[in-house]
Amino acid sequence: MYLITVFGNLLIILAIISDSHLHTPMYFFLSNLSFVDICFTSTTVPKMLLNIQTHSKVISYEGCITQIHFFLLFVGLDDFLLTIMAYDRFMAICHPLHYTVIMNSWHCGLLVLVSWIIVVSLFYCTSLGVYLSSAATHNPLSSAIASVMYTVVTPMLNPFIYSLRNKDIKTALKRFFGRQTTKGPIMP
Repeated sequence: MYLITVFGNLLIILAIISDSHLHTPMYFFLSNLSFVDICFTSTTVPKMLLNIQTHSKVISYEGCITQIHFFLLFVGLDDFLLTIMAYDRFMAICHPLHYTVIMNSWHCGLLVLVSWIIVVSLFYCTSLGVYLSSAATHNPLSSAIASVMYTVVTPMLNPFIYSLRNKDIKTALKRFFGRQTTKGPIMP
């Protein structure tokens, strides 16, 4: 599942970068979402796989703090990017004549930058909430199931949900793989 997540999201990024028809705000945000999903799963899943393999649940304090920091950073970025994508679609549908003026490259870059800044500033509030929650209401089995669903399944499905049902992405992937297969040794 981890490999599907990484390769699926990486494929979306490569398709968007390689096809000039997809250099629009919607696909800019989608490629950022794919990048964040790769980072998001890469903060927890490799350690989880190691724990499963070694039957050990040990993590150093520094490792735990680092993992929580990046986990919360990328979770927040995921949420904000989805919000920005909803705003982009709102502008495209409700204000189609003003869309290209409003959603220019400067504005799109600013929206992504602001989402990074907001997430970093909110990181400390959310981490305090996690550490100050009651231990009496904690259920380890439901927490483990929720963690796997949230950290593995959702980022794995995002490329399929947001991209592979999209005609433009399918066309870009066909062009991308068509270019890759035609680039071979030239026969005389």
